[in-house]
Amino acid sequence: MNAPVIARPATARDPFFDNAKYLAIVLVVCGHLIEDQRDAPLAHALYFYVYVFHMPLFIVLSGYLSRNFTFSGGKARKLLSTLAVPYLIFELAYSLPRPILYGTFELSLLDPYYLTWFLLSLFLWRLSTPVWQQLKWPLAVAVALSLLTGLDRLPGELAMNRTFALLPFYVLGLMVRPEHFALLRRPSVRLAGFCVLGLGLAVALLVHDRVPTEWIRWRHSNAAIGVDDLTGTAIRLALLAAGAVLVAAFLAVTPARRTWFSGLGSATMYAYLLHGFVVKGAERLGLGLPLSLLLGVLTATLLCTPWVRRLFRWAVEPRMTWAFTPLRRPA
Repeated sequence: MNAPVIARPATARDPFFDNAKYLAIVLVVCGHLIEDQRDAPLAHALYFYVYVFHMPLFIVLSGYLSRNFTFSGGKARKLLSTLAVPYLIFELAYSLPRPILYGTFELSLLDPYYLTWFLLSLFLWRLSTPVWQQLKWPLAVAVALSLLTGLDRLPGELAMNRTFALLPFYVLGLMVRPEHFALLRRPSVRLAGFCVLGLGLAVALLVHDRVPTEWIRWRHSNAAIGVDDLTGTAIRLALLAAGAVLVAAFLAVTPARRTWFSGLGSATMYAYLLHGFVVKGAERLGLGLPLSLLLGVLTATLLCTPWVRRLFRWAVEPRMTWAFTPLRRPA
């Protein structure tokens, strides 16, 4: 008599990470919606504050969730279907309206336009994962590469400036372990997280008008921003440290329990890739800061809902089985 087959339960998602991803995408959408209002001091201060750590937060989480990436056939196919193909689709989708909005049409698949740079950078970071896992001091090497980025003007292709400049956050995510997140959930650390976020906002309100915006965009060399390499390297190192501290503080205050928005956290890539169309439309309405922030929260929430996933799965998570051969495994 054959023994009964016991089905293994599906691995439950940790609501902590889904909560963090949802709250992070809210920051991203709100940051983009207030970008056009930076002439107002409060809007510029909030923009500066959010941009110091909102993408580093996403990148750290992406690194942590990529710890098990290998060059196996299944992982490589997922890399193509979840990053490479959506990149091509949305690079084209965001380029098509440019003649109407700006009077010109440009399409360069190697030079990402608007928010598609993150897909291309994440594709390259994930490909490099096995390399970082072999190094003895991966974070130190990544920080050194990030600082060296500022010494020269890199080509725009492959989002090279951002890819190298923000690399330390991806490597940091690779190095983080579950026990580190458990440490962040302690009540004392949670209280410290609130204090650090509040202090960071206060500092942003004080210095935002004295720091060029390009520093928090990570797109140009030191010379292009107007400083010498010694000063630029010090500023870059300070921003890397500030981003890491604010990311840790943000994760410390993120709820670890299941919340009403936990289920939305698994679909943040939909909100990231689609919200740009809302931003482009809102730029012409002149909504003001309060309405822009409200629209940001509503947009991020709506674009993570199941019906949006069903409607746009073909673009964000396309089924590519038709393009692949049967999975090949080594003998």
